[in-house]
Amino acid sequence: MAELATIARPYAEALFQASAGNLDATTGWIDQLAAVVGNPQLLQFAANPKVAPEQVVGLVAGLLSQPLPDLGTNFLRTVLDNGRLAAVPEVAVQFRALKNASSGSSDAVIYSAFPIEGAALQDIEAALVRRFGRKLKTSVAIDPELIGGIRAVVGDEVLDMSVKARLEQMKAALTA
Repeated sequence: MAELATIARPYAEALFQASAGNLDATTGWIDQLAAVVGNPQLLQFAANPKVAPEQVVGLVAGLLSQPLPDLGTNFLRTVLDNGRLAAVPEVAVQFRALKNASSGSSDAVIYSAFPIEGAALQDIEAALVRRFGRKLKTSVAIDPELIGGIRAVVGDEVLDMSVKARLEQMKAALTA
């Protein structure tokens, strides 16, 4: 079977081209759609041959926090008709990558053991922009396992300045 990334690429590119005038709105609903469709029970329901595609569209539309636009409904019907519903989360990832590439920016997730707000967040964002050399769209996620410090993930690059990482480095040095 082909890799999900290979399957998702043409759908992401077509969606990107179709929504060229309204990328931010499309990002909103494709991310929600990916979260709903990523549920294994929904995929199992959709794979049932006794279930009509319109039933799946109705169920998915009912689970979203806002109604799907016509483009979203057509996209959902297309992936259902082609048996590619499981690829929707990967389509969302690739769509976001295309959107970021067109705007010259990247998504960044800052993991911290504690909430980061205000001036501290702005300082971290500025340091990450200098470090990675591009505009970043940041979000903060709490990860108590880090103990302290931060771990920044920008695309496929990771900058780990957490206490947990330093302790693991010290452990490796001591056992070597």
